[in-house]
Amino acid sequence: MIVSKDADMHDLSLVFGQPPKVIWLWLGNCSTRQVEQLLRRDYEVIRLFYEDESLSLLALP
Repeated sequence: MIVSKDADMHDLSLVFGQPPKVIWLWLGNCSTRQVEQLLRRDYEVIRLFYEDESLSLLALP
């Protein structure tokens, strides 16, 4: 999986699908700590996304 704040990764994922799976973070300027908190908060959602072979993009607000 790739975790990115870059919208280009979102576009590439939609065009080419997986692999790799993409987690797109909808965050503005933020600290590494804030990114970590988001990923920890949504761990279960990320785990289910990883296990679902039909999904290639997960957007997290």
